[in-house]
Amino acid sequence: MILTSLLAGLGIVQLSFQLINTGYRSVSWTRQTAEAQANIRGLERDVQVLQDAETNANTPGYLRELARCQGFVGADERIVVSPDAPESPGENCKALRLP
Repeated sequence: MILTSLLAGLGIVQLSFQLINTGYRSVSWTRQTAEAQANIRGLERDVQVLQDAETNANTPGYLRELARCQGFVGADERIVVSPDAPESPGENCKALRLP
């Protein structure tokens, strides 16, 4: 009878350990899966940015926009500069981070 009680107690301890371990692994794997999916979304966004940059690399409109961001103007345009204009042209141009 004592041996049966001892074995039942050990079984309960082992079952408790397995349940706690399973819960911990479930929580940690869920967190890691969410982190991996966020990383994948970031990489997919980077791929899309690179594909868009490659597609627009030689189009005249895109090249004109890049030239305007660097301060170039067309041959038939006049330059008007405000005395309190910022040093960098960041207000007119959207900075595009390439991965």
